[in-house]
Amino acid sequence: MSDEKITDVAAYVAALGQKARVASRRLARASTGEKNAALLRIAELLDQARASLAEANGRDLEAGAAKGLDAALLDRLELTPGRIDAMIEGVRQIAALADPVGAIFDLNYRPSGIQVGRMRVPLGVVGIIYESRPNVTVDAAALCLKSGNATVLRGGSEAYASNQAIAACIQRGLAEAGLPAEGVQVVATTDRAAVGAMITMPESIDVIIPRGGKGLIERISRDARVPVIKHLDGICHVYIDADADPEKAFQVALNAKTQRYGTCNTMETLLVDAAVAKAILPRLGDAYGEKGVELRGCPRTCALLGDAVPASAQDWDTEYLAPILSIRIVEGLDEAMDHIAAHGSGHTESIVTENYTRARRFLREVDSSSVMVNASTRFADGFEYGLGAEIGISTDKFHARGPVGLEGLTSVKFVVLGDGEIRT
Repeated sequence: MSDEKITDVAAYVAALGQKARVASRRLARASTGEKNAALLRIAELLDQARASLAEANGRDLEAGAAKGLDAALLDRLELTPGRIDAMIEGVRQIAALADPVGAIFDLNYRPSGIQVGRMRVPLGVVGIIYESRPNVTVDAAALCLKSGNATVLRGGSEAYASNQAIAACIQRGLAEAGLPAEGVQVVATTDRAAVGAMITMPESIDVIIPRGGKGLIERISRDARVPVIKHLDGICHVYIDADADPEKAFQVALNAKTQRYGTCNTMETLLVDAAVAKAILPRLGDAYGEKGVELRGCPRTCALLGDAVPASAQDWDTEYLAPILSIRIVEGLDEAMDHIAAHGSGHTESIVTENYTRARRFLREVDSSSVMVNASTRFADGFEYGLGAEIGISTDKFHARGPVGLEGLTSVKFVVLGDGEIRT
């Protein structure tokens, strides 16, 4: 169904949800072999459809540029050949992962003679609302399929053509593998009323996962009648400790900011121990300058780096998603962790140090969904973590936390095995 033919958006989305609910029962009982066959066929179809995917994405990019989308958003929207390769590889990796559905664990005998354990089961129907990145369509569909869930996907209007082209491959792959094409449905309207409908239909959708700007996620968190797995901001920090290896510090801090600007795991604030600031910051400042990164610093940073401008109080709480970096010189590990506790978003933080004791303290005391030692924050995603792909990153503390892969898309139920035992 094309966008222009949809007049009653609420009824249309409700119909999608009902179809997804029916499909979810079939997917929940699908064998690992059936799911893997569908995934591998989807990968083949995506590979064969490179030209049509590029053409559809080109239309989205052209329309986005005409609407005045900034460079960071256009970067998130673009499907380069390398990103299409990564999409296909992600699907194949998910096919190769162990199937979590049906796994029984913590099975123990009770004094009564029964055995009690827990079994992993699908969530049911997952609604995913996202902006810009069309690769999310593939990642989300593949993860939901492997974990036995049906999914309803609502991408941003800026990626409409790309998402519909991808959806055609996914639904064809499901059908050819003998699974219901309605197991993955992409909303075919750009009307924002579709979002409001999805988040208020718990009878059809079991969980909502939003991926996009803070405004979108705040709205969904406020208005949803369906449970939400989310993160609001990616205000990520790298702390260069007094005992950091200078070359490691340079490489990690440069990569964490400049490898890509428009991602939630990009470093937004660099913290540097005062003991090594004079030795490390000038070289980093030059490297950032060569890449066009605007530096906003504390007074000591500005005194050390001539190109830095004074940081405002708001800068420490801002997710730039752009070539802008805040820098603060701190007096040791405790001040660095205090800054992260006050201004971090619970996403990803990294310490660069050769001091084992400080590294252990940082891992233990920093309360974020990913905490790293001597590594770039850009590693904080499902693909790099070996999850095959991710459906999102959660900074909540219940159910799923950090990159949400297959296990994050399952729940558990208690199972009891007996041999005629009765309660006395």
